[in-house]
Amino acid sequence: MKWPFSREKSAETRSSIENPTVPVSAENFMAFFGVQQASMPRVTIDTALTVPAVLAAVAFMSRTLAALPRHAYRDSKDGAKRVGGKLETVVNRAPNETMGSFAFWQWFWQQVFTGGRGLAYIERTPQGLDSLWPMDPAKTVVKRIGLRTVYQFEGRDYPAEDVIDVPFMLHSDGVKHYGPIQRATKAIQLAIAMNDYGSNFFAGGGVPPLALEGPLPAGADAMKRAQTDIKRSVDAAKNASDPIFPIPAGYKLAPVGIDPAKGQMVEARRFQVEEIARAWQLPPVFLQDLSRATFSNAEQQDLHLVKHLIGQWAKALEDEMNLKFFGRNNNGRWIEHALDGILRGDFVSRMNGYGVAIQNAIRTPDEIRALENLPSKGGEADKLHIQGATVPLGSQNVSQAAPPPANDNQENEAEAA
Repeated sequence: MKWPFSREKSAETRSSIENPTVPVSAENFMAFFGVQQASMPRVTIDTALTVPAVLAAVAFMSRTLAALPRHAYRDSKDGAKRVGGKLETVVNRAPNETMGSFAFWQWFWQQVFTGGRGLAYIERTPQGLDSLWPMDPAKTVVKRIGLRTVYQFEGRDYPAEDVIDVPFMLHSDGVKHYGPIQRATKAIQLAIAMNDYGSNFFAGGGVPPLALEGPLPAGADAMKRAQTDIKRSVDAAKNASDPIFPIPAGYKLAPVGIDPAKGQMVEARRFQVEEIARAWQLPPVFLQDLSRATFSNAEQQDLHLVKHLIGQWAKALEDEMNLKFFGRNNNGRWIEHALDGILRGDFVSRMNGYGVAIQNAIRTPDEIRALENLPSKGGEADKLHIQGATVPLGSQNVSQAAPPPANDNQENEAEAA
């Protein structure tokens, strides 16, 4: 008896050209002649970062979010008040004893924009919050026990209450996550393949793969000698910068494949930059793609960045920190990013904004000086100011009121004079 999946039956129905009853697929047919199917490069975080557009997206987003100031506040009878002490140190200066704020948060956001998840352990003491420590997402197992989420890291379980967790995108089960590199694998594969093709093409002196046409030499050894002779001639001409090289009589060389210009390689590589920008939701101008940028639309893309990208990720981290630091009943305490920090490098916009804030009684001059790390002047500089011409309707100052009309006697005296 022969089983349906036995080795013997498989041997009888094996595909072969000699057996006309067995269909041969295109892949097998090409394999019979030694032609292997082109395989796209495998994409990992390390290989993806060799693509300049991916590297630019990850570096730009992680550095921008790491550079944002973040502060702790609490409610008071006079409104929101900055909180100092250890909380301010952990949140904005140095999350732990070995890392500064920028280095820590840059590493955190790099994990979000590569593998798809940023994790940090909250160390507490009897006195309160003490430090934040990085947790490698690649070495952390996230699982749900009952209704509780637990993080297994280096042989220890951490409850969700002690872990800052910002995923790029959550799976439907609410535990696993998606990463941008994983989701954009095809686009990144194509970009890597074009990089490799371009480097190989120019490394070969711009000579594309060639096919030798003519009567084929008899025997495998003769074929190899002919290939070696042709290759030697091409290499010699390339090294000598000589556009002419000899080939055996009766033969000619024909290029194999499509040259980069006909394959629109430049346009295709530019399109891949746009595709990668979509994966990170970034305006292309921030990946140094200025092909369609103008003065006006670059400024609008800058606004888009803050409103629809940086602000959203800042909110995701704020929610995590507020919940994990202070609990659901936060007693009037919260963490908030200062998005004005993005304008720090734009001196004109910063000064104009400060002027509007002072003239409309939004900030005092001393508060503006503090933002610029300048010493306080006290006195009038510590008070809110408003332009004199801007007053509530119906309450115009006497000093600014129009003078009363002169009477007839005054007019006559003035004419006589």
